[in-house]
Amino acid sequence: MPEQSMKSETESIPLKIYSEAREAIGGTDRGNGFQQYGTNKRSPSAIGEFEPVTLAWKDLTVKSVGNITGKLSSQWKTPAGKTILRKVTGIAEPGTLTAIMGSSGAGKTTLLHTLNSRLHGLQVTGGSILLNGQPIGVSVAKISGYVQQEDMCMPCLTVKEHLIFQARLRMDPDIPEKTRLRRVDEVIRALSLIKCANSLIGNPERGLKSISGGERRRLSFASELLTNPPLLFCDEPTSGLDSFMAQNVVEKLRGLASEGRTILTTIHQPSSEVFQQFDRILLLSNGKTVFLGKVKDALTFLSTLGYDSPKNYNPADFMVETLAIVPGMEAECFQKVGKITDAFERTEIARAIARKIRLPQSEVVAEEKASGSPYKASWWDQMRACAWRSCLSSKRDPFLTTVSLMKIMAIAGIIGAVFFQTPRGQDGIQSVNGCLFLLVVNSAFNYSLTQCKVFPLELAMMKREHFNGMYRVDVYFIAKSLSDLPFILTIQPIVSVTIVYWMVGLYPSIYNFCISIVLMILLAHAAVAFAPSHIE
Repeated sequence: MPEQSMKSETESIPLKIYSEAREAIGGTDRGNGFQQYGTNKRSPSAIGEFEPVTLAWKDLTVKSVGNITGKLSSQWKTPAGKTILRKVTGIAEPGTLTAIMGSSGAGKTTLLHTLNSRLHGLQVTGGSILLNGQPIGVSVAKISGYVQQEDMCMPCLTVKEHLIFQARLRMDPDIPEKTRLRRVDEVIRALSLIKCANSLIGNPERGLKSISGGERRRLSFASELLTNPPLLFCDEPTSGLDSFMAQNVVEKLRGLASEGRTILTTIHQPSSEVFQQFDRILLLSNGKTVFLGKVKDALTFLSTLGYDSPKNYNPADFMVETLAIVPGMEAECFQKVGKITDAFERTEIARAIARKIRLPQSEVVAEEKASGSPYKASWWDQMRACAWRSCLSSKRDPFLTTVSLMKIMAIAGIIGAVFFQTPRGQDGIQSVNGCLFLLVVNSAFNYSLTQCKVFPLELAMMKREHFNGMYRVDVYFIAKSLSDLPFILTIQPIVSVTIVYWMVGLYPSIYNFCISIVLMILLAHAAVAFAPSHIE
């Protein structure tokens, strides 16, 4: 971006107020800061550009709500009506990497979900969320990315194929295919995935050779970065990784933040090296804001209250332990947390945050009009992308190809051997009926149970992708059926009927043989259609 153009755009920003407030709340201009990216515009034709955003929340109060049965909240297993967040206030600015920390049950994930408008099982009862000084609206989902704790990918796809699928469904519809593929290559290079770009993602639990945990985690980031969002939420990005991999992932986040993005992440037990990568930390305890500011200022703040971190001790562990609610000592812990919270509210840092939230921002994110569909891709584009992925997965999955075919051939061979060359006529009618009964029952159970093993493996991923606005449920099911059509719903019925028909010695007519194949194919379709109803 030309320097002259950048200067003209940023001259209107109240730089003095911005700098003072930013320094007070622990902001940073490390790397590419707010001013450098203040003129970038995010548009469908300019994938590499985006408009920076400031996310703020004030007096946010959230409680859990019961599910349909009125029992526990199904996602967090907390009693219905329990208040999880209590008047939480904070701000996250462009170019900063903010870590949300606290002990288990402090409200970290709830805050992240609330800021990202994922209110399943939650209800906001007070407070407000602002995006560039304006009330949050439907645009937040379109300008943000959300990296969830569990990585869910189709194991039989390569890293590049997975990103191509994501690009076809998540990027704006008027972007050419060449631009999408170029963007895929860009994020592969940016996230250091070149080495494994053509490797299968795999799944160790299913015995499929897989990429490493760090590569899988970076792949999740790559999926969210395809649309180049200025706002990124991460839920436990280092979970399940060793210290080296965790540091590598956080360094990638640090690099993304330095490009002008606003990044918030929950994190659990970071190492000392990882902890120092964060610009700011938000400490939560019992659903309250205990501290929000620079990492180095957090220890100073606690020290002034008499909580000194021991030497040669991980400061992150010290903070979490200090703010933890110990079972059996709840009253004392609540009292301690209350005192720390009250002390923070009286600090200049907290007052600066309150002033900053009230200040009008330099730019306002234009509220996009809600379209009739939450999906970016058309129905046909969704179908084409889902069918392409399902066909690749079915072709490469040994359980659905080699193993399943061998099982069909074995069952058909056993039935054929038991009823081998059954004599035609009155004496053989009962045997033929028994043969056909076994063939139909075994085939129906085989096709149905095969899908019952496959659907649960993809169900969680399908729900996540559907909720993220990638495709409709009917598109997924139709595409899945089409991918099964060549092999499971055609080749396998033909093989089983061919073996049984001629081994048993049924009526030697090509017409009757073809009718038997057609009936078995229809049976396979019916059995597969019944499978999803038995999953949940």
